[in-house]
Amino acid sequence: MKKPAKAEKVVPTIGWREWIALPNLGIKQIKAKVDTGARSSALHAVDLETFKRHGRDFVRFKVHPEQRNSKRTVIAEAEVLEYRKVKSSGGHQTRRPVILTSVSALGQTWEVELTLVSRDEMGFRMLLGREAIRRRMIVDPGRSFLNGRPKKKKAKKKKAKKKKVKKKKPTRVKRTR
Repeated sequence: MKKPAKAEKVVPTIGWREWIALPNLGIKQIKAKVDTGARSSALHAVDLETFKRHGRDFVRFKVHPEQRNSKRTVIAEAEVLEYRKVKSSGGHQTRRPVILTSVSALGQTWEVELTLVSRDEMGFRMLLGREAIRRRMIVDPGRSFLNGRPKKKKAKKKKAKKKKVKKKKPTRVKRTR
């Protein structure tokens, strides 16, 4: 007698770039590059400050979630899991703090290890590596923003002030004969 076939798990498809959320860090949306060529995930962080709390290592840092906008800043804190040597795409090796935080995308929320590094020169504020999406999502490299796009804030229209126009009296021309 044959065993009944197991129902296949439906795995959602994610694009090569997506808007995601990092709720534990207070980041409602950040544009991430989904990169299966990178093993680990990285978050753009500046002004890193490590400190001890109850004998454990923590890090406080700033995140600018929007590309080319350093005015909007989120200040976050997280426990440091470890420090890891990571080789960048340019071949440079750096020692980075690693944190564990939750990621939300495509209706799912799960825990991900993130290295903290300045990504000012990179095209995306976050890199979602293959370990973060392993057995969870399939990447379609030809598509983007399958998770949707953030709603654009409507610019407030300024009401144009009506200028008071003085009515000119018609000029009368005297005709001479």
